[in-house]
This record gives sequence, structure tokens and C-alpha cells, in this order.
Amino acid sequence: MYPLRRNRRLRANESIRHLVRETILTPSDFLVPLFVVEGKGVREEITSMPDYYRLSLDHLEKEVKELWGMGLCAVLLFVKVPDPLKDNKGTEALNPDGLMQRAIKAVKNACPDMLVMTDVALDPYSSFGHDGIVKDGQIVNDDTVDVLAEMSVSHAAAGANFVAPSDMMDGRILSIREALEDEGHVNTGIMSYSAKYASAFYGPFRDALDSAPAAIKDVPKDKKTYQMDSANRFEAISETQQDIDEGADIVMIKPGLAYLDIVREIRNEVDVPIAVYQVSGEYAMLKAAAEKGWLDHDAVMMEQLISIKRAGANFIASYFAKDAVKLMG
Repeated sequence: MYPLRRNRRLRANESIRHLVRETILTPSDFLVPLFVVEGKGVREEITSMPDYYRLSLDHLEKEVKELWGMGLCAVLLFVKVPDPLKDNKGTEALNPDGLMQRAIKAVKNACPDMLVMTDVALDPYSSFGHDGIVKDGQIVNDDTVDVLAEMSVSHAAAGANFVAPSDMMDGRILSIREALEDEGHVNTGIMSYSAKYASAFYGPFRDALDSAPAAIKDVPKDKKTYQMDSANRFEAISETQQDIDEGADIVMIKPGLAYLDIVREIRNEVDVPIAVYQVSGEYAMLKAAAEKGWLDHDAVMMEQLISIKRAGANFIASYFAKDAVKLMG
């Protein structure tokens, strides 16, 4: 007796597979991280992130025009701050003519409709490489939150569409939302890094921005007192719900592949858009394996991206965005 239902009929060729495919990637599914540096004519490859670059403002403008032409409509900006401008309070973060503020304006000048999201954290500006102010060997929460709120207002004033607090301080979303409202930036959104884990996958990113925690006596050597413990699952739900209650418009889970269970947990619990950050270590591992000939770069890249969206992401912050869109044709 033959089975009445043969599931392989729906896998027989690419046409039927494409027709019934449940998860589909498009250019609109990507948020493109961009690293910005001072100078002119700078397009500097990041050693630990092959084929990814630090860009001066002139190259940043060229890049966003190219992205827009490919159908990529959103960028996430990070800046590499010169060491002489770093201090423990992130003073340079509030400079209206700082690199981030100028980068926002450069993107909007080059491509007015490009959605601009900005990193809000002190580590690029900190002489200690931490996301917060250091006092007596501790990362102090409330003083840091005050600076993050001012920083967010500065980004909004420069033209950012969304600010993206990545620091994991307690209560920062409410303080940022109130500060934005008080200054009239009622339409500036917040994408909160709600479940950001203290992960070992961030190494290449910290190389890109020279933002690793400093090896200094009486300064925490890692970020485990504020980023989440990778062993925790239910904490991610409460952190995310709290951020939504405080005014987050979008929530983010970071990293991606090792935390897809968290993505699904949060997708099941909340009804706001979810972003997932496919981080630098995930990017670097595939690049290294492909260079050795151990993995098919494009096939694995697309499988990884599909898995993130299938888990529940509305969109993905990924260094593979351009490569993926080129494959989409």
C-alpha cells in the first residue's frame, strides 16, 4: 500500500520548493553595520573581519549610496574614536560636532531616505573600554544612564531616525525616552539591545573600534556585570519586556546563531519588531573556514541568515548583508 501523502512532492524541484518556501530573505530584512573613522580617503580593511572596512566620511557617503542602490535601506553606525578624545565619562559622545554626529549628517546628505540607527554606549569613547562610567572598580549605572540619555538626544538632533542603546544599563530606555520627548524628538525611535549577552563572539568588533576593556588594575576586565550571562534564558524575557514597558520600539537579541532559542522565546512573548545581530565572531568564523576551503561560504551564509529569520527575527544586523543581497540577484 502506497502512502497517500508523499511529502517529497513538494521538494521535487526548485520551482516547487520556491513556491512553498516558508521563510524568505529580501534586502529589506537587513540592517547594515558601518564603522566610521576620522580622516579622508580612508577605506581600511579590518584584519579580523575580512572584506569589511572602516570608512572615513567621504567613503561612508559612497557606501550608503551603493547600499541604497542595492535595496538596503537601513544602516547602524559605529565610530572609532581617537584615543586622545577618550575619557572615563564619554565626554566626546556629547560633542555636537563629534564623529558620530557628523556621520549621521553625512549619511542623510548622501541618501536622505536611508534609515539611520546609531550605537548608544560609552565604550568607543571610554578610556577604559567599558559601556559605562567606572568608579571604585565598578561600572556605575545611574551616572552612565544620564550620559546615554544626553548622547541619544545629540544623535536625534543630528538626524538619527533611531538610537540603539547597546550598554545594558538598568533603566536606560525610560531615561532615553523621556529625554527625547522632553527635547521634542517624539518621532525618534529606540531599538534596544534588550538581550545582549556577555559573549566571546565580539572579539573582531572590538578590534574594529579599539573598544575592548582595558587591562588596568581595579577596572573590570570584562563586561559580565552588565551584559547577560550566556547560561540564562528566562532573564532575557524579563529584560526585553521591561525595555518594551519603558518605551522601546524595537528589541534586539545579540549574538545570533548561538542564541536562536532566545529569539524564539522572545518572539513567542512579545509583539514588537525583533532584531537579531549576527555578530563579528560569527562573520569571522565563516570567512576563515571558507578561506581554508572547509565550508561553502555562500551556502552556509544563506543558511545561517535563513535560520535567524526562521527563529523569529523581523530583520538582521549582519556584515553579510551586501553579499547576501548580491546572491538574491
